[in-house]
Amino acid sequence: MGILFLKGGLFTTVQDIGRTGYQKSGFHVSGVMDKHSFMLANLLVDNPENEAVLEFTMIGPTLKFTSDTIIAITGGDFSPKINGKEVPMYTAIYAHKNDILEFQYAREGSWGYVAFSSRLDVPMAMGSRSTDTKCRIGGYHGRKLEKGDQIWFRAKRRYLPSFLSRTIPQEHFEDPLVKIRVVMGPQDDYFTAEGIRTFLEEEYTVTSDCDRMGYRLDGPYIAHNDRGADIISDGIAPGSIQVPSNGRPIVMLSDRQTTGGYTKIATIISVDIPKLVQCKEQTRIRFEKISVEEAQKLYLKELESYDVIRQKIHHPCREVLDPRQSAKRIAGLFE
Repeated sequence: MGILFLKGGLFTTVQDIGRTGYQKSGFHVSGVMDKHSFMLANLLVDNPENEAVLEFTMIGPTLKFTSDTIIAITGGDFSPKINGKEVPMYTAIYAHKNDILEFQYAREGSWGYVAFSSRLDVPMAMGSRSTDTKCRIGGYHGRKLEKGDQIWFRAKRRYLPSFLSRTIPQEHFEDPLVKIRVVMGPQDDYFTAEGIRTFLEEEYTVTSDCDRMGYRLDGPYIAHNDRGADIISDGIAPGSIQVPSNGRPIVMLSDRQTTGGYTKIATIISVDIPKLVQCKEQTRIRFEKISVEEAQKLYLKELESYDVIRQKIHHPCREVLDPRQSAKRIAGLFE
């Protein structure tokens, strides 16, 4: 058994890291928008790092468990409740058969995630369980989840060692101004010196025109030089910042097209893409230029942080916990 969807939410899909190796054939990479929250969710339930999760945005789903499992909820704060009672995020939680998990509107952030210890039973498509709704492949029949859909589990994992240790501080996404680090290029030579200065020194805001393909930003005009805004189409990396002739940046994300013909002034470093995608409309953005070497060091530092978390949650809890909370979490294993 597994989970039954009582409400699909605004846009809920099955995602993992993404579908790599097929961009040359025109297929989107897809995959989660916020890889950091995705990694933490799977860590908390002791899943492989690329195990598929549920991803949702703005309005979360409501689902009923048809068998016992353990879950972890990360990402934005969608006020999760089980059977009408609030449950903690960034914590391993025992869910029983017939329990109902519901989410509300996003209080903080824009994207939420649920990982399951019992693992979602959806087929692999070209090496990934990610949903590509444009090509209608992967995930649950290549589409977003809706009322009445059911996904089975493919494993019976109802016990995790060091259960009380499987909690980490909740992350928050409420800053009105977010600093995003970028590596310049590959077409920064298509912009005037004033255009580069504008991009790096002025503020931009997240617009309502945002989805899994990309985020459009509004703000001061970024000027091109006499080479113009168009190029011969070339590959687009995650976080590429295109600037068409209107001078407004577009950040390309998980469901981006594989190639594009607009100039790309810079690329957001991988560790900062989650910061951008969790921004709500009207959040202010400032860009900061760093080197490739600095970006690589930050990426390695993030990988090291996952190792630290992994070690912490695999050891017996040493903190003095509220006895009532401890008893409540332990009781969940046996109810």
